[in-house]
Amino acid sequence: MSLIESAKLNGHDAWTSGNPTQALANAVPYLQAVGHTVLIWVWLDVVLASLRQYAAVPVASNQGEIRATARFYHHELPKIGTWLQVVARCDLTCAQVEKDES
Repeated sequence: MSLIESAKLNGHDAWTSGNPTQALANAVPYLQAVGHTVLIWVWLDVVLASLRQYAAVPVASNQGEIRATARFYHHELPKIGTWLQVVARCDLTCAQVEKDES
């Protein structure tokens, strides 16, 4: 299953209980996962635009964009799976904290 399919499935499953507190308990990791998925597409778009713009120029001129994308891919993208696992488990740890405890 792709990351996008997993995010859709987890987002839909969160609302099956009909309880907003439960559904929103893991909104932050869900949004982090979806946000990172969007950002990798943005980085890929930046690299493609850079490659098109500098097609006739030596490769060194677009190394910044390529290296930034590679860094995001290797260091940030792996976090998506972990965030979606939390969402899939419907972990209520944070939702169960009393307001005066935080």
